[in-house]
Amino acid sequence: MANPLLSDRNVEFLLHEVLDTKALLALPAFADHTIETCEMYVQSARKLAREVLYPAYKPMDQAPPALDGGQLRVHPAMHAIYPRLVELGTITATRPPSVGGASLPTCVATLANAYLMAANLSAYGYAGLTTGAARLLESFGTDELRERFMTRMYSGEWTGTMALTEPQAGSSLTDVKTVAKPVENAGHYLVRGSKIFISAGDHDLTENIVHLTLARIEGAPAGIKGVSLFAIPKKRIDPKTGALVSNDVHVAGVIHKIGWRGIASLAINFGEQDDCHGWLVGEPHRGISYMFQMMNEARIMVGLNAVATAAVAYQESLEYAKTRPQGRPLGAKSPESPQVPIIEHADVRRMLLRQKAIVEGGLALVVEAARLQDLSEHATSDDERTRARLLLDLLTPIAKTFPAEKGFESNALAVQIHGGYGYTSEYLPESWLRDQKLNTLHEGTSGIQSMDLLGRKVIAGGGAALRALVDAIEKTIGRAKRAGVPDAWLTRLQGSVTAVGEVTMQLGELGMKGDVDAMMRHSFDYMEMLSIVVVAWQWIVQAAAAKEGLARGASEADRDFYEGKLAAAQYWVSTELPRVGTLGALCRSNEDSYARARATWF
Repeated sequence: MANPLLSDRNVEFLLHEVLDTKALLALPAFADHTIETCEMYVQSARKLAREVLYPAYKPMDQAPPALDGGQLRVHPAMHAIYPRLVELGTITATRPPSVGGASLPTCVATLANAYLMAANLSAYGYAGLTTGAARLLESFGTDELRERFMTRMYSGEWTGTMALTEPQAGSSLTDVKTVAKPVENAGHYLVRGSKIFISAGDHDLTENIVHLTLARIEGAPAGIKGVSLFAIPKKRIDPKTGALVSNDVHVAGVIHKIGWRGIASLAINFGEQDDCHGWLVGEPHRGISYMFQMMNEARIMVGLNAVATAAVAYQESLEYAKTRPQGRPLGAKSPESPQVPIIEHADVRRMLLRQKAIVEGGLALVVEAARLQDLSEHATSDDERTRARLLLDLLTPIAKTFPAEKGFESNALAVQIHGGYGYTSEYLPESWLRDQKLNTLHEGTSGIQSMDLLGRKVIAGGGAALRALVDAIEKTIGRAKRAGVPDAWLTRLQGSVTAVGEVTMQLGELGMKGDVDAMMRHSFDYMEMLSIVVVAWQWIVQAAAAKEGLARGASEADRDFYEGKLAAAQYWVSTELPRVGTLGALCRSNEDSYARARATWF
């Protein structure tokens, strides 16, 4: 049986029984859509993923893009795939009709994209990055810039990237050194500098690539407040002939990666001949605030990449466990009795259930973040939009980090279930494990996300976002009680929420006293603690929906599906929520072993 990539029944469950898609579609922004049109889009993405993207995954992993005479050449399969992604509407699915979009809810597009990512995350990346870059121009560019760049990007004629990182700066955007020199009466700047780790920074899929780039205008103040945003095309339009000519943008090197091999990561030089034209996007010195729109959306995209990468490996290990005969039941006496599939062994079921809990809990979390994005932009009341934005800001670092960190664990379990075959390149789990590791680094490492969560998100507005989360969890608990979810599960969740609140208050007090080091010392442990609670919340949502489904009366297949949901919810509540107390105690203890360790001690 071919790998289904994701469980179709689970996607339908999220769409119809968890998300309340009908309420979203009642919003004016989505008036052109019905449940049926949403389903059609998901089905089209599913078909493209299974029939076109997935067969190309292994060939693209084995033959990464390579430089040929200064031009990066992608795998031939991408030349067939990219037009199909454009035709599907992947780049503009959630954008308004005014810019050529379909105005689909983000949560619906997220479920569709999950199939594409699970099939071939590198292939999807060319479209996903273009959407994010074009959105910056849609939000902050002038009409002239939108016409010059955005229109061609949204149509798929050109692609886009974000160019943030510099060799000497890494994740520290404060230390950006790329310089933009204004050209009098020309409407553009001359840009000079270097960027690194630029995904899809060069290829031969389209005739042009637009880099949304952070740089400093000459004389700008030091630090983040002096960074501006520029649109820098690989080729610029000659004003006399209308032809595309070189814009002095050059590939300085191809980075050889352990995963995501189908999409190149590059070092790029701007202005080697002092002839790189860049166009200012928005106001000077506001580049960081603009770029955070794309970065926050990209963080959720990376979280979805991580869920999809774990999901496809889970589907592979599940099928393998059902069909691989080995060993006999513990009580079997005769060595001549037939072997059983390894799924009959309890330890294999343990690993499969953990994978299921991580994958389906992570997908529910990312889709909830997408729903909040829809509400933050399109809800009809100011209060609802504000509330959604608060909760989305809080969940964004978790939605990026949990699927990546726990997804890596899930992918490792897929390798483990395959045994010796799992670490061979003849089987796919080892390649998905390689891909997954990159997701813990993309768009800010897990450490950076943890500091953002504790240092900014949970204390912003006097803890308003955390209160919004508590309110959402209480609402879910009410639904779960009515549905008949066991009281013991709900009591454990409520106790964990209380524990998180107490830890947060204590750490916040340290910060208010000026002891920021002590407050942030265990930020990674805090991230894990809050992630466990947030995913438990999502499992209780799913448990409530499963109980409601069983109460309605269900077919045998649906009963199995719902019982599987309840088993995974029980697993998470029973095995993960108890860790909240330990992690909370560690955060409060101010344990300082690695904080006080000197470099020479290592």
